[in-house]
Amino acid sequence: MIAVLKPNATQQQIDSITAWLRSQGLDVHISTGTQHTVLGVIGDTRNVDTELLESLEVVERVTRITEPFKSANRKFHPDDTVVDVGGVKIGGGNFQFIAGPCSVETPEQIMTVAQRVKAAGATMLRGGAFKPRTSPYDFQGLKAHGIELLCEAKKATGMAIVTEIMSIDRLPLFADVDVIQVGARNMQNFELLRELGKTQKPILLKRGLANTLKELLMSAEYIMASGNSNVILCERGIRTFETSTRNTLDLSAVPMLHEMTHLPVVVDPSHGTGHASLVPAMALAATAAGADGLIIEVHNDPPHALCDGAQSLTPDQFDKLAADVRRIREVL
Repeated sequence: MIAVLKPNATQQQIDSITAWLRSQGLDVHISTGTQHTVLGVIGDTRNVDTELLESLEVVERVTRITEPFKSANRKFHPDDTVVDVGGVKIGGGNFQFIAGPCSVETPEQIMTVAQRVKAAGATMLRGGAFKPRTSPYDFQGLKAHGIELLCEAKKATGMAIVTEIMSIDRLPLFADVDVIQVGARNMQNFELLRELGKTQKPILLKRGLANTLKELLMSAEYIMASGNSNVILCERGIRTFETSTRNTLDLSAVPMLHEMTHLPVVVDPSHGTGHASLVPAMALAATAAGADGLIIEVHNDPPHALCDGAQSLTPDQFDKLAADVRRIREVL
């Protein structure tokens, strides 16, 4: 349930109505926008007398929310959420590039790529230390050493680092990681999501291979309900009957999610297509669709990459893409 307060509501009136709602065992999230203050009421609201609530002088209107996701719902939080990653803002008109190799391989590789993508305009460095692979015989990542190499690249370039977590017991290793990524396969690992909700680190939550947008937002709700509102959503393609591409990149998800939620939405055209030749077109389309950022796989030597070389751009290709994206954003 949400209660929209009148524009002239005083802080004393807001505190008074909030205290009354909490006295009934309800949780209240306060969102202060440019025009109104919105109280998001979470809990069993069946016994709340909405007519009584609406009759209060300070209340403009009361609406019951039927969607199961509450904290992530734009009705609860009309203004866009801006997630701050060490001074780098994403969402609410702030657009960012997250770029880097699929997996961290060597000190030279990650440092070379980090320097090149930063020079092209990327503000966050992605790189897999723990790699979920379909085959148990494929390269599984450098694990803890991979995070160490990412941290060294962070010190050298000043870029925030983004890497994927696989299980709760690995969480202590992510103390110096700026953004923790939850991959598509773990989107509904609810115990992991709850633990990440107890941190205040930004969480990059990828859509599952066969999950609806509602299910994606319910996963975000697990994180937010545990106390962490720093969630960035990622569209990375879903599995369909099409075999020409690795996945089917659902770009309609971008404007749809912006209607449903206040959280930032970024797009991963690398996993979304699986082909480096398709990444630029889909990245430009995602930008035009209103994405708050792009996650692009960049490798200094794609033919010899240990993971996903076929979908990785070279640094030179990323230079051109970044420039083209900036031109699209200027038009928008």
